[in-house]
Amino acid sequence: MAIANRAHAGLPHPEEIRQELGLSREKMGYVMSVSAKTIEHWERQHQLQADGEKRARLAAIEELVRLGLLVYGAEGLPIFVQTPLRSLGNHTPLQEMMAGSVERVIEILASEYEGLGF
Repeated sequence: MAIANRAHAGLPHPEEIRQELGLSREKMGYVMSVSAKTIEHWERQHQLQADGEKRARLAAIEELVRLGLLVYGAEGLPIFVQTPLRSLGNHTPLQEMMAGSVERVIEILASEYEGLGF
């Protein structure tokens, strides 16, 4: 649970995000619209390219992970990401993320968070 314990300072680390979601580098690459090799490079070098779009997407995914950890915990978040949801037309949150709809998944998590009474 590295993300939940880390203070929000600087850029999120791609490997921490990927591991919290339970994703392979290949799947994380699809989510980020880059190759698995690029994800590996980012993780090994502990840095991202200067592309503002990629940084913004990673920050949104980190927000998704933080909220997902609050709602489902470290063991439940990877299950949530792989579970088809009626509200997503029976797609999984991962499929929505791969299609670029990270914000839609955040909206679903936010409504579940509110429903839990937090």
